[in-house]
Amino acid sequence: MKNLNFDSSRWVLLNNILVGAIALYGVANHNYKVNDLSVFQKMMIEVLAPLQRGTMSLKESLAYTIDHYVTIVNTSKENEKLRKKMVSLENQIFSLTEVKKENERLKQLLQFGKEIPREKVLAQIVSWDSSNEFKVLRINKGSVDGLKLMAPVITMTGLVGYVYRLSPNYADILTILDQNNRIDAIVARTRTHGIVEGHSGFKCRLKYVSRTEKLQVDDEIITAGLGEIYPKGIRVGRISKIDKENFGITQKIEITPSVNFHKLEEVVVLIENGQTKEVKLPQTSSSIDDVEGVK
Repeated sequence: MKNLNFDSSRWVLLNNILVGAIALYGVANHNYKVNDLSVFQKMMIEVLAPLQRGTMSLKESLAYTIDHYVTIVNTSKENEKLRKKMVSLENQIFSLTEVKKENERLKQLLQFGKEIPREKVLAQIVSWDSSNEFKVLRINKGSVDGLKLMAPVITMTGLVGYVYRLSPNYADILTILDQNNRIDAIVARTRTHGIVEGHSGFKCRLKYVSRTEKLQVDDEIITAGLGEIYPKGIRVGRISKIDKENFGITQKIEITPSVNFHKLEEVVVLIENGQTKEVKLPQTSSSIDDVEGVK
C-alpha cells in the first residue's frame, strides 16, 4: 500500500513536469512573424503611405486655413464694429464742434450792437435765391417773433439788408447786393455822402460822389442814418475800385461789402419799438416763393 502511494505521487509529479515542459516548449518555439506581409500588402503600404501622409498634411493645412479664416472673419467684424464706432464718435465730435461754433457766433451776435437802441431778434438763414446772387435771403423768424417790414438786418461784420416780405414764421431779406436796395451812406474818413446800390459780382457801387472828392481804395463806407430804415454807423463795405472818367461830374466807385454772403448763416434783425406804420416796398425781380407761407 505504501508503495502504491509512492508510485502515485511520482506519477503526479512526473505529469506536472511533462505539462510544464510542453508549455515551455510551446512558448519557446512560438514564431512571432514580425514581417509576415505578402508582396501585394507591402506594395499597397508603399503606395498608400505617402497618400495617407499627404492626406494628414492636407487635413492639418485645411484645419489651419479654416482657423485662420475664422480668425480673419472675426477680426474683420470687430474692425467693422470699431470703424462704425469711430465714425459715430467722429460725427458726435463734429456735431459738438459745430454746436460750439454756432453758440459762439450766436453769443457774439447777441452781444453785438449794444449801442444800437433797438430790440434785436436773432435768426438763421434757411434759403436764398441762388439764381440771383444772394440778393434775397430767407430767415426762420417772422411776424410772430416781432419782425416788422423794413426792419434792418445786420451781422457782426456789417449790413445785410432789410425785411421786405413777411409771413408769420418767415421773412425775406432784400440784401444790399440788390440794385433796388438804396442806402444813404458816408465815407468814414472824409464824411463824403453818397448812395450805395447793389451791383453784379457780389459788389456794390457808391453813386453820386463828386469828382472833386479825394477818396481812396480801402476807405470804409458806413450808413448815414438819414433814411427811415438803417441806423447810423453800420458798416457797409470798403472801396475796392475808383474810376474817374475824363467826362462827367461824378466818380464810379466800387464797394466790396463787409458781409461775406457766401458764409452767412445767422443774422440779427433790429426792431424799433412801436414800429408799425405802413411802408411802400420797392419792386424787385428777386423771388424765393418756394417756401410755403411767404406772401
